Amino acid sequence: MKNATWSALAATPIDELRRRIAIVGDLTDVAVRTVDGVTRFAWDDGGGQFTIWYFAQDGRVLLLIFDHETALNLSTEKNYARQASLYHGVPDDLVRLVHNRPIHEGLHVRDGETGETIHSASGVFWFDGERWRPSEGLLAHCDREDLDLWRESGFDYCLGPYLLGRAFTPEAIVEHREDEGWYADDAESHDDLLMIRETFSRHA
Repeated sequence: MKNATWSALAATPIDELRRRIAIVGDLTDVAVRTVDGVTRFAWDDGGGQFTIWYFAQDGRVLLLIFDHETALNLSTEKNYARQASLYHGVPDDLVRLVHNRPIHEGLHVRDGETGETIHSASGVFWFDGERWRPSEGLLAHCDREDLDLWRESGFDYCLGPYLLGRAFTPEAIVEHREDEGWYADDAESHDDLLMIRETFSRHA
């Protein structure tokens, strides 16, 4: 599976990954939550895309991404079984974390018969304590529908804020934001840099 962001994710030590995730969540004012003893971090861009991480105490991690503009956005179909199929192959205890969560924690699809809900996700990945894997259900769906996993999940965009494979500094974050057109002028980017530096100091 050739994707630079995926390779960078696999090469990032889990402690460093968690530090980046915590800082990005802090910068975007997304609260850290505890779900059944598992720590949940998240990011969203305010426009319909989000990334959610669940860090279990045993070292495993569940990663969900959602890009509403891609072919792997199944939420519009309102088909619970099809959305749930993307989680196939992920350990049951991790999948339970995404069932029946409050709506403020992200989009979900509801089963019309049982009322059960599951998090919407255009990409489902997990870390087994040693290596990262796409879910078997996600791979099967992409194979069946002839979809490019990386492009149609929004993987690069949703993991962009973590600067995987790059230096993770306040200056690098400002540069990334400048590339995305965040700032109207140099004064605005300078003020943002000061705020980001202060956030980093809290995570030192």
